Amino acid sequence: TYDICEVRPGPNLNMIVGANGTGKSSIVCAICLGLAGKPSFIGRADKVGLFVKQGCLKGVVEIELSKTPDNIIITREIQVVNNTSAWFINRKPTTLKTVEEQIAALNIQVDNLCQFLPQDRVGEFAKLSKIELLEATEKSIGPPEMYQFHCELKNFREKERELEVNMHILETGSSGCREIKVIKSNNLCRDKTNSLEKMRQRIERYKQDVERYHERKRHLDLIEMLERKRPWVEYENVRQQHEEVKQSRDQAKEELKNLKEMQAPVTKKIEETEEYFKSLEVKIRDKAAEIKDVSQKCKQKQDALEMKDKQIEEIHQALRMKKDEEMDRQKKIYNTHKLIEDWESELNAMAVCENLQPQTDAVNNELKKLQEERANIDSDISDLTAEKMNQARENKRIIDRLGQLNNIMNMKEENLKGRFKDTHSALMWLRKNKDKFKNKVCEPMMLEINMKDNRHAKYIENHISANDMRAFVFESQEDMEMFLMRDHQKLRVNAVCAPSESCAENLPSRPIEELHRYGFFSYLRELFDAPHPVMSYLCSQYRVHDVPVGTEKTRNMIERVIQETKLRQIYTAEEKYIVKVSAYTNLMLSTNTSLKAAQFLTSSVDTDERRQLENQQQDINNTLKSLDVRLTTLSERQKHLERRDNELRQQKKELLERGNRRRQLESKIGVKYDSLRQLEQDAINLEKESQQANVKIKEINTQKARLVTELMHLIKNCISLNILKADLVLQSTTVAAEKNRLESEYKAASVQLRAAEQQYRDLDDRKRVLTENCKELLKKARQVCKLSPDQHLPKEFQTAFQDLPNTLEEIDAFLNEEKTRASCFTGLNASVVEEYNKQTQEIEQLTEYLEGKKNELDNYKQNISQVKERWLTPLKKLIEQINEKFSNFFSSMQCVGEVDLHVENEEEYDKYGIRIRVKFHSSTELHELTPYHQSGGEKSVS
Repeated sequence: TYDICEVRPGPNLNMIVGANGTGKSSIVCAICLGLAGKPSFIGRADKVGLFVKQGCLKGVVEIELSKTPDNIIITREIQVVNNTSAWFINRKPTTLKTVEEQIAALNIQVDNLCQFLPQDRVGEFAKLSKIELLEATEKSIGPPEMYQFHCELKNFREKERELEVNMHILETGSSGCREIKVIKSNNLCRDKTNSLEKMRQRIERYKQDVERYHERKRHLDLIEMLERKRPWVEYENVRQQHEEVKQSRDQAKEELKNLKEMQAPVTKKIEETEEYFKSLEVKIRDKAAEIKDVSQKCKQKQDALEMKDKQIEEIHQALRMKKDEEMDRQKKIYNTHKLIEDWESELNAMAVCENLQPQTDAVNNELKKLQEERANIDSDISDLTAEKMNQARENKRIIDRLGQLNNIMNMKEENLKGRFKDTHSALMWLRKNKDKFKNKVCEPMMLEINMKDNRHAKYIENHISANDMRAFVFESQEDMEMFLMRDHQKLRVNAVCAPSESCAENLPSRPIEELHRYGFFSYLRELFDAPHPVMSYLCSQYRVHDVPVGTEKTRNMIERVIQETKLRQIYTAEEKYIVKVSAYTNLMLSTNTSLKAAQFLTSSVDTDERRQLENQQQDINNTLKSLDVRLTTLSERQKHLERRDNELRQQKKELLERGNRRRQLESKIGVKYDSLRQLEQDAINLEKESQQANVKIKEINTQKARLVTELMHLIKNCISLNILKADLVLQSTTVAAEKNRLESEYKAASVQLRAAEQQYRDLDDRKRVLTENCKELLKKARQVCKLSPDQHLPKEFQTAFQDLPNTLEEIDAFLNEEKTRASCFTGLNASVVEEYNKQTQEIEQLTEYLEGKKNELDNYKQNISQVKERWLTPLKKLIEQINEKFSNFFSSMQCVGEVDLHVENEEEYDKYGIRIRVKFHSSTELHELTPYHQSGGEKSVS
């Protein structure tokens, strides 16, 4: 905006006033960058070189700061090429770090939004949390030590929390194992004191445990001696059982031997009977095979006899067919004689042929005329049919194109349904109830408006509000009110009423040709089509007839366009300009916005094309109806001519037949005489055929007699074989009964023998098991007493064993009693004395530790209390001052604003924060200032 500028602020409030682009923000940016601020603090650009005026390679900021005793002058030179800066203090080169130290000494914080708030970071101020806002306030306007005290409080509180976590070690178990548990509590001293008391109680119990340990040792020694004697008693018991089982086994062996000697003869007799039974079974199977073979031969002979009967029947059937054939020949001869007689009578009765030529010529002439007329009709029908097919093809093309246009409409309706469900429901209701309205009702504008070029849809959608895009258009207020009632449906829809006087034909303020030199090519109205009520409303409400649309050329010369044309609304290729005249200065103020992409009108239907197609379709339908009428008339005429043609051809045929009848009769009679001679030559000798058949039947009967004789012989043979087989079956049954009797006796003896064998095996197995048990128990007894295999039981063991019970039951009872007594002394071992001493030492250490921690915690609490008093009291006074001024400022605007210190827990110093609450409208409550609740302007004011 300018090459050089000098600003001299005065006391109190300084305001810089100017129109857009006059360089107000440049001064703010210079203050930030000249005081060692980073570009990110301003929120406009990320590189310092971008703040230098375009076309220049270097920029300079010089700031003079008030300081006692002498002011300081800070200079920053910014190089565009490599984004570097050179620093000077009082025009002497220096470093950035030195400049930052000078700035900090004056408590200048350009990174603190409470002290330096550029307009591009107003939103970030609203995003500050309560905690961040408090810290920024402390740093910016609080005393230097305020923020330091706050940090110390947070550190002290963190140390206090650490002291309130107690590591408590619990010692359990008799084996020396330790279990460590971490127990968090609110009072460290109390937990450690409880732990110390528990350890003192435990050490008292250790005194009793030492005494109980020795008593438990006596019980364990007695248990050890009982466990040594028990295997010897167990071994002696098993050895006695072994001797008894061995005697029983020898006795069972002798009984088994006697039973086997008694059963040998019965076994031999059963084997002989079994062998004889098997030989009978073989003979029975052989006889059955012979019977089967003979039966098969009998079946073959019977089949042969049936075949001979069939041959005789076939001979009879052939003879019958010969007789039927001869009867047919006699009938044909008779019928032929009768037919020849009838034809000869007709031939004799027929007069001399009259002259039929004149009648034939007249029929031929009429037939020729009919054929010419039919040819003409066929030609006309062919032409009309071709025309009908052409019209039908054109009609199909129009239907397809209308279908495409309807699909576009369906897409627009689906778009409406997806975005505005209530509007779509109202549209469906309107289409069903159009008869309820007096005047025409237009559907939502996004359906009624059709772009001539879809690329121009963005201009219309950016010009017309979204609410009007989905609004229904009515020609009368009465219809609109009735529609809004809509049978008491609760749908949220928009509706507008077209002006009573049409504005659709309003003329623009100047012809578009006058604006061509500025790059304008059309007014908005000429870019789309719409029904008359919709167009009238848009011209009245949005003046679409007087808003021009330009190109990139218009954008490039926009200042000139605004000054020379005095237009209030302008569209370029990608932007919309609104021009207003200031009420104070009469200067033109323009605002421009980028055009949003079209959402509703990109799929448009060409209404002119659709109307033209519908008219064409109506014309084609009328033409098709006319063609159908003409084709029907011609078809009726053609059928009439065809019937007349058939009648004339029949007359001509009859005339020709009358001339040719005599020749035909003579020819037919000659043919029938030839056929008659052939029939008389084909006579059949039935007597000869009957004799030949009898001879064949006699020969077959001879063969049948021979087959019957053979069949009778086979049947007798089969009967004799069955008798022999029955005799063998009887013998087999007798032998089987004897065999079963012997086997029953053998089974009874076998059961006794198996029982004896099983008893012997059981006793032998038991003897073997007892032998192994004796060996194992003896080995175990020696191992328990720690003796070698050839070493005898020592006398001290024998003496000790004499005082102990001698049966297993008594030993087990005594052993259980001693184990029960010993089990009462749980958790005791040889290290109990060592553990007692160790616990005593730990009690002393814990007592000393508790004293130290208690003193340390008391010191921290005292420090916190002192620092809190020095920090919180000034902070509350500071916030009260801020709140008083903040509330006064808001009251002057008829609004309400409050600032207070927000505390969740007085002990949680890292959770303290500043809360800002504002109310801009009398109907609302106080709301906390957040990035989301207030508007952009309300956040900026706050």
